[in-house]
Amino acid sequence: MSEEKENIVPAASDKPAAEKKPKAPKAKVAAPAKDAAAAPAAEATAAAPAALAAEGEKAAGAVTAKDLLTEDLGAAKVRKMKGSKNITTGICHILATFNNTKVTFSDMSGNVLSWSSSGKCNFRGSRKSTAYAAQVVTQEAGRAAMAHGLKDIYVKVRGPGLGRDSAIRALQTLGLTVNSIIDVTPVPHNGCRPPKRRRV
Repeated sequence: MSEEKENIVPAASDKPAAEKKPKAPKAKVAAPAKDAAAAPAAEATAAAPAALAAEGEKAAGAVTAKDLLTEDLGAAKVRKMKGSKNITTGICHILATFNNTKVTFSDMSGNVLSWSSSGKCNFRGSRKSTAYAAQVVTQEAGRAAMAHGLKDIYVKVRGPGLGRDSAIRALQTLGLTVNSIIDVTPVPHNGCRPPKRRRV
């Protein structure tokens, strides 16, 4: 039995000697992980002088992002629409009647750039003639006109409606420069017989 054991033991020891794989690759895989862990530390040490240099520039009077944010940069920019006409000066026609408010933006020769009305802005019934409806209408038409590059406008107001003043105020809140306001309400001078008195 002892001779058989002696014969088996060398055979078993020979097999692992031939089948053993080298363990060197495991060590190679672990080595880059250590380098990767060390890399952020190296970057941090390299960034420290850069931070000191940035502080030195601030002390020297360099402009920072905080300084830029505190400055008044003016009105917000409006993106120009595709196929914009590049018209900077135009006319705003406001028609304010007892039942509706219509706003039209045109160039100086009268070619329409954009328009809107209370009905287009989903106001129905008695809400169409309100001052709030006139404000919403003017803002919608004004944004569309500003997409064409409009900045300066001449305002022509027509009609006795409630939306006259609120429409002009809405133009100023949009950031448009109002050069003049003209009342172009047609006034009869004894040409035709007037309609009957309005019953309320």
